[in-house]
Amino acid sequence: MSVSEGINLMIGLLALLAGVIMFWFLPVITATSNPARFPLLSIIIPARNEAGRISPLLRSLQEQHYQSFEVLVVDDHSTDRTATIARSFGAKVLRNQAVETGSGKSAACWHGAQHAKGHWLLFLDADTSLTDADSLFKLLGFYQRMGAKGILSLQPYHTVHRLYENLSAIFNVIVIVGMNVFTVWGSRFKTAGSFGPCILCNKDDYLLTGGHHKIQEAVLDDLALGQAFLDKNFPVYGLGGSGVITFRMYPEGLKSLVEGWCKSFAVGSKSTHPIVMLMVIIWISGGLISTGALISSLAAMNPVALMFSGLLYGAYALQTLLFARRCGNFSRGIFIIYPILFLFFIAIHLYSLFRARVLHSVKWKDRKIKV
Repeated sequence: MSVSEGINLMIGLLALLAGVIMFWFLPVITATSNPARFPLLSIIIPARNEAGRISPLLRSLQEQHYQSFEVLVVDDHSTDRTATIARSFGAKVLRNQAVETGSGKSAACWHGAQHAKGHWLLFLDADTSLTDADSLFKLLGFYQRMGAKGILSLQPYHTVHRLYENLSAIFNVIVIVGMNVFTVWGSRFKTAGSFGPCILCNKDDYLLTGGHHKIQEAVLDDLALGQAFLDKNFPVYGLGGSGVITFRMYPEGLKSLVEGWCKSFAVGSKSTHPIVMLMVIIWISGGLISTGALISSLAAMNPVALMFSGLLYGAYALQTLLFARRCGNFSRGIFIIYPILFLFFIAIHLYSLFRARVLHSVKWKDRKIKV
């Protein structure tokens, strides 16, 4: 085995270690005995053209054992049957009266909060769904145990139905890692904000921070809202949603997937701690270097180099699988060709940088959003 091959293998091993450091753990809410009482809950669902996706969420809300809540669906200028479907499930439908500002979602959330009767507010994306009939008990019980202050946000467990949706695997990992608090250092790094699809807070704290009204110009409302709470010295907790809440991302097709992740990564990386970002770069680079080492050893037909590079490639595929399966039910077999997932992530990240730095805009749901 040549010196260069040995160096590449060493880099790959160090990158595996960097992966362990950057994604040490992902806590989730565990089941507890059902608490007896909670304040009235207002569930606010901003929705724009979600007729094909909102039914599972509304159905899962009807199936909850805990039923002391109201459901407010804020129709954000939909052109489909979103409002009709929401009413059929008994939800109160509000029309977002705000002019199109920022991403639209923040204005819709603020409009819903102004009409909410509950003391606690739960903001849910329309493409989410509660996992089982005790999901609300688990979520509200954890928030109560944490003092019912600030934000509790969950990143839903990603359910995959079609092959192309597996391309989101690395994005899901990086979104969670990019929150800064899931490394070996834990909470020693300040969180980047909150996860957007599921945010629980009390109304008093929300109004004191200015809520979504304060951050309605932000492209990534989740990070901005979390920062608004941190600015007021309120705690912001982020956990994995496995066992509580799930979602299916971009079922409309590959174009929607590209636009969605481009929007998220156009500005999201700015909130990631530099050390965490360095770990991410090392991890992804190591995966590609390990792939190159395997290809090189195959071309040279060097048995020793082939054995070590093959073991390293397999270790990387297994680590990537384990990381991704924390985030969603991604197909296990896809990780045999994990470099394709890495290259797709790099391509979309570069495209998002081009949109943000050169065009100063991204596209999402027929809107052009300035960044």
